[in-house]
Amino acid sequence: MRQCLLLAALLIGPTACQRAVDNDSPPSVDQTTAAAAITATSGGADFAFAEVGIAELQAHMAHGKLSSVSLTRAYLDRIAAIDDAGPRLDAVIELNPKALEEAAVLDAERAASRVRSPLHGIPILLKDNIDAMPMVTSAGSMALAGYRPSGDAFVVARLREAGAVILGKTNLSEWANFRSTRSSSGWSARGGQTRNPYVLDRSPCGSSSGTGSAIAASLAAAGVGTETDGSIICPSAVAGLVGIKPTVGLISRSGIVPISSSQDTAGPMARTVADAAVLLSSMVGRDERDVRTIESTGRAIFDYHARLDAGSLRGARIGVLRDALGFHDGVDAVFERNLEAMREAGAELVDVAIATDGQWRDAEFEVLLHEFRHGIEHYLRNGDAPVKTLAGLIDYNRRHADVEMRWFGQELFEQARQRGPLDGEVYVQARMDARRLAGTEGIDATVAAHELDAIVAPAVSPAWPIDLVNGDHFLGAGYGVAAVAGTPSITVPMGDVHGLPVGIVLMGPAWSEARLIALAHAFEQKTRARIPPRFLPTLPLDTAAADAGREPTPENGSGG
Repeated sequence: MRQCLLLAALLIGPTACQRAVDNDSPPSVDQTTAAAAITATSGGADFAFAEVGIAELQAHMAHGKLSSVSLTRAYLDRIAAIDDAGPRLDAVIELNPKALEEAAVLDAERAASRVRSPLHGIPILLKDNIDAMPMVTSAGSMALAGYRPSGDAFVVARLREAGAVILGKTNLSEWANFRSTRSSSGWSARGGQTRNPYVLDRSPCGSSSGTGSAIAASLAAAGVGTETDGSIICPSAVAGLVGIKPTVGLISRSGIVPISSSQDTAGPMARTVADAAVLLSSMVGRDERDVRTIESTGRAIFDYHARLDAGSLRGARIGVLRDALGFHDGVDAVFERNLEAMREAGAELVDVAIATDGQWRDAEFEVLLHEFRHGIEHYLRNGDAPVKTLAGLIDYNRRHADVEMRWFGQELFEQARQRGPLDGEVYVQARMDARRLAGTEGIDATVAAHELDAIVAPAVSPAWPIDLVNGDHFLGAGYGVAAVAGTPSITVPMGDVHGLPVGIVLMGPAWSEARLIALAHAFEQKTRARIPPRFLPTLPLDTAAADAGREPTPENGSGG
C-alpha cells in the first residue's frame, strides 16, 4: 500500500489516503504510454520548479516570491501528476501527512527573520529504510508495512534542525537489495516497481531507486539514499544525478535499517554538486549511538558548499582506473571524451591499477552476511518492530510468498541466517581481509603510490531493461573499491548513451570529501552533461536512427 495526500485537500490541509500498488505485473509499454500525455498543470510538463536548484529556491524565498508552503504544495502536485499518474514512476512510497504543517512553521520562522540554514524550507525525500516520524519504515517489505518508529533517525533529526521539510519516503529495492541473488532493482512488495524517468521500462538501479528517480524527475529539491556497495552511486548515475557516498562514520546510521556496520552509510542525491554539498553539510555529525561517527571528530566539515571551486581541476593529479573499463563500448567512449575535458581543465591524468582489484569480493560477501543478521535483529528489537528476528522475516516471506516472493526468493536471508557470531574466526578474518585488500593495499596504496588527488572510473553501465523474471542485467561498475574500503566516492553525470545517462565516479581516501566535492564541481561546470528526463515509454528498436544527426556536445557528452 502507498500512503498519499488527496490532491484536492492540499488547499486546506493534509489528509491521509492509500492506494494499492500493482506489484504483480512488470511495467509494460501500454502502461507507460501515458508519459506522452503529462498534463500541463503545476505538477506536469510545465512544472515551474523542474531542475531548479536549492540556492535559486532560497533566493525566491528570501525575496518573498516563494513560500515553503507553496513550494511543498507544488512538489505534492508534481508527485500526483507524474508519480501517481502520468508516467507513474512509483518512486514515492509514502508522503508525510505533516509536510505542509512543517512548511508553515518554517515560513513563520523566516517571517520572524530566523533562517536556520541553506536548507530552510526546502522539501526533500528520504529512502524508506530511514526512520522519520510519523511515517512507516518498511525497507519495502510488507512485514514492516505497519511499523512506525517512535523517533527520527539521527540524520533526519539533523535535517529537521537545519530546516528541511521532510516531504515523504521513496521506494527502494526491498531490504536494500539484500534478500535475493536475482532481484530487480527498484522492486519492493510494498512499493511495486520504480521506473527510470528517462526511459520508463529501464531499471532505476538500486537500492536507492526511488530517491534517484524522484529527484531526477524533480519530485523534490533533493533526496537522501543509503549505500552498502553501489546503492547511492548506481541509481544516481543512471538517473543523471550527483550522488555522494561518504566515508563510513561521517554520517550516523542510527535509525536506519542496516545491512553492514562496516560499509553502510547514508548520503545525498541531487541534480547538482552544489545541492548535494548543501545537503551533506546538514547530515554530518557525531552520534553516540553510532560509534563510527566518533572517528569524524576533527575531520567532518560542516559547510561542504564553501569548498566548491570551479578551478580545482587545474593542477590536480587524477588516477584513471583503466581496469574498470571494457564492460560497455558506449560508456568507454563517453568516458574518454570526459578525460579529455579534464585535461582541458588543467588536470594531470595518470593511468593506474589497483593491485588487489576484486580480491576482496569473497571477504566482503562474508562480512555482509554476518553483519546483516546481527544488525537487522538489533534494529528490529530496539525499535519494537512487529517482527524481531531474521528467522521471523524468513517465515513471514514464506507465509506471504504470493506477495513477497512471486518474482524472486530470499537466498541471502537464508545464507545470513546460517552465519555465526561477530567474534567468530570466520567473520573476524573476513573483515580484516576486506579492509586490507580494498583499503590499505587497495585504494590507499594506489593514491599514495601515485600521489593522487582522486581516482576516476565509469560509474556503471547505462540502465538495462527492467526484468522481474530474470533479475538485473548488471554489466559492470567502477565504484566497488571505495564501497568496501569505506572511503568516499562521488558520481557526476558525464553524458548519455542513446539517451540513457551515464556517470563518472571520483574516489579518494577516507575523509577526502571536501577535495572530491571541489573536483566534482569543477568537472560538472566544465562538462555540464546532465540532461532532464524525457519519460520515454521505451527506446526505439533502431536507436541509431533515433540518434541520427546528434553530435557530441559539451551539453550531452555523448554521440552514440
